[in-house]
Amino acid sequence: MAAAARRGRLGREGRASLCSFLLGASVAALPLLLGSSPALLAGPGLRGRLALALHVAGVNAALLLIYSRPLYKIAVRACFLGFAFGCGLLLSAGRSAWRHFGWYMCSLSLFHYSEYLVTAINNPRSLSLDSFLLNHSFEYNLAALSSWVEFTLEKLFFPELKQITWLSTVGLLMVIFGDCLRKAAMLTAGSNFNHIVQNEKSDTHTLVTSGVYGWFRHPSYVGWFYWSIGTQVLLCNPICVVGYALASWRFFRERIEEEEITLIHFFGEEYLEYKRKVPSGLPFIKGVKLEL
Repeated sequence: MAAAARRGRLGREGRASLCSFLLGASVAALPLLLGSSPALLAGPGLRGRLALALHVAGVNAALLLIYSRPLYKIAVRACFLGFAFGCGLLLSAGRSAWRHFGWYMCSLSLFHYSEYLVTAINNPRSLSLDSFLLNHSFEYNLAALSSWVEFTLEKLFFPELKQITWLSTVGLLMVIFGDCLRKAAMLTAGSNFNHIVQNEKSDTHTLVTSGVYGWFRHPSYVGWFYWSIGTQVLLCNPICVVGYALASWRFFRERIEEEEITLIHFFGEEYLEYKRKVPSGLPFIKGVKLEL
């Protein structure tokens, strides 16, 4: 019954995104169809590459036929993330030096797609293409590009650095923990959660203090913080580990202060009391220093 109710809450945008994500992820089944090794992307020859190109072309053609333009914009983004997830699975299945990058691809694509899907379930009124967080900011995209460049260069010049499986496993566990904590926060907050800090209080806006919000005042930020650092531990990127930690800490310190000013304005003494009892969850971040 609960599953049926949740499915009923998933609107046409959410259903279109889910079908498209799975359609893109079906690239992981290509080795079965071709009768080849699961390490399709890392293997030699053009056969695998040609199969990937045909898969992309075929899936995109299907999306154009199935969906109108507004839904196609959603579908093509979800399909791209599904395709990246499927390619990550193919890389992960092999024993090449790119195996851990495959873990990273799965983690990154699933994070961005699940942001959209959970928003579609929780707060469809705020749902938009921005809910994928693919265009989060120039700095975010630059950070991602930097991590790819570092991984590639270090793989070329220090290949043994990229084969520390125990360290990549620690990073993967950080990624799983961080993403699960963030999604738990989104689901607990329900329609109160929004990717954009709200300046006006809606009639349905309530202060959530239960569940993971009883552990931390900002569990979604805590989850994202450790997820982002975990991706670089997973990749064994020493430079980006430090860079991501510093940049993420600074971003969330400023974001938390901005958000808490709004929350104090919305809820007054109720939020101040909650703030006194529950930590922010992020190291050395106390939140805004403001009293009524």
